[in-house]
Amino acid sequence: MIISFLNQKGGVGKTTLAVHTAAAFAMRGRKVLLIDADPQHSALDWTAAREESGLEPLFVTVGMPKPTIHKEVERLGEPYEVVVIDGPPRVTDLARSAIMASDMVLVPVQPSPYDVWACHEVVTLLKDAAIYKAALKYGFTINRKIVGTTLGRDVLGALAEYEGVPILPASVSQRIEFAKSAAGGRIVMETEPGGQASREIAELVDGIGEFAK
Repeated sequence: MIISFLNQKGGVGKTTLAVHTAAAFAMRGRKVLLIDADPQHSALDWTAAREESGLEPLFVTVGMPKPTIHKEVERLGEPYEVVVIDGPPRVTDLARSAIMASDMVLVPVQPSPYDVWACHEVVTLLKDAAIYKAALKYGFTINRKIVGTTLGRDVLGALAEYEGVPILPASVSQRIEFAKSAAGGRIVMETEPGGQASREIAELVDGIGEFAK
């Protein structure tokens, strides 16, 4: 299974979701490859921080910020059960390549009207790609939901305007634990294994598994 996290808007927590999804699958016994296709190489920075902390790798990370992912992913991903792609923050040839390499593309959306409006271009790109890749699955995942507000519920109604694009039922909230864990190349399942952030990631990965069926 090849999963991409893609959004043309920066700052939506794409790398956080990609890293935690890869880690969660690895902690469930799957052999995982994370492809950092973002020219800002945030996932590679996280991997370097983990190495500097002396921690064992949870999965393999490679950098590939070039528009040939769809040509190389079969060779790179052959030894792995799950490949996660942290996509670029803009709709470019690199983003198109990531889409064509994927079985599933998830678009992280923050509960903000600006984020909802910004999805138009990537949704158009995904629908165009599905013409040539009929088995492609794609949908929204709500990220950085603010606990104790109605914004998360409101964004569901706004996203419903994108007809034919499902919304994964699990959402991930804005929690300081994500930033704290990243500083040392860790994940919330290590720093706060029984916490709400860890449970939300587990629910997201469960939802990905259901969506893949």
